[in-house]
Amino acid sequence: MPIVLRLDVILAHRKVRSNVLARAIGITDANLSLLKSGKVKGVKFETLEAICTYLRCQPGDILEYQPEQPPDVHSDELKRAG
Repeated sequence: MPIVLRLDVILAHRKVRSNVLARAIGITDANLSLLKSGKVKGVKFETLEAICTYLRCQPGDILEYQPEQPPDVHSDELKRAG
């Protein structure tokens, strides 16, 4: 997925434990763990706002866009030719 969650990095910089953040923003430790690992399809703006408020950061500090690389045209051509 081209959106990468960097919540673990911000937590480390702020020296905040996951369970403390989860309790502070009203979500379960399990849900925060899923969010940190990127194993979620989305996040509510309400949750994102609560995280940013508690950690005093911007959404862009937590979310990063990494476009997927298109297949290499040359390597595809070589596979078909070979």
